Amino acid sequence: MISDPGTPTLDQLRVFLTVVEVGSFAGAARKLHRATSVVSYSIANLEVQLGVSLFDRQTTRKPQLTEAGRTVLAEARTIANGIHGLRAKVKGLLQGLEAEVHLVLDVMLPAARVVDALKAFREAFPTVALHLHMEALGAVTERVVSGGAIIGVSGPMNEGIDGVERIGVGSVELIPVAAPQHPLALSAANAPGASRELTQLVLSDRSLLTKDRDFAVLSNRTWRLADLGAKHMLLREGIGWGNMPAPMVEEDLSSGRLVQLNIPEYTSGKYTFNVIYRTDLPPGPAARWLIERFVQQAASEGVVGA
Repeated sequence: MISDPGTPTLDQLRVFLTVVEVGSFAGAARKLHRATSVVSYSIANLEVQLGVSLFDRQTTRKPQLTEAGRTVLAEARTIANGIHGLRAKVKGLLQGLEAEVHLVLDVMLPAARVVDALKAFREAFPTVALHLHMEALGAVTERVVSGGAIIGVSGPMNEGIDGVERIGVGSVELIPVAAPQHPLALSAANAPGASRELTQLVLSDRSLLTKDRDFAVLSNRTWRLADLGAKHMLLREGIGWGNMPAPMVEEDLSSGRLVQLNIPEYTSGKYTFNVIYRTDLPPGPAARWLIERFVQQAASEGVVGA
């Protein structure tokens, strides 16, 4: 037995995998359009190179994998899948398809839309690597402008920025909510200005492009959070009130963990979405397909943004 195995060829591994698949040397020969003797010779050479017996030819009429053969089989399949993936990626590149797409999404985008787009993308472009980034407010536009993402789905914090193309893809309703024990939730009709005196939880804009710009901030007292999930958690715990995307708190409202507030200054509002990309970096086929998917989603919901 050799201690330093040789390097098998891709053709040898292909023959090996075909024998395993069809269950016989003769069947593999027919599938590969080769003589049975050629298939046997290829397997024998592979065994010599690796220094192990891959098939038990003594106890059964049909070749059965040995323990070593089963180990080699797993690795051979990995190599074959890698080659198939490589060829598919190169084929896509030759056809103008991107090798990867960097996508940045606003955290306000409903989860159902995110999941729908990503699942459909994976099915349509299995060879394209998708890099997903989640950002809030102006940070979406900032990542696209900086080149960190080729396309983004941004909220309304991208106006007045040159060199950015915008395509409306609907909106989400933002509603004021709080825990049932919160003072604003205890009143069926709050007096004008009541919300200004109680702590509002506000999603913080970490970008430099739109720093210090607020969206639907009413209170004179604010706690600023960089994470929408953290804001959601604190709202349910009764620490302040705040505006949330309606789909994200739908279950909380049904269960009574949160209450939609009756605030004269703000009953609800639309948070509009745009697909954005740099005009000097136009998206490729896969990225354009994603754009169209977001447009179709908005159209199917009847909420195409302006």
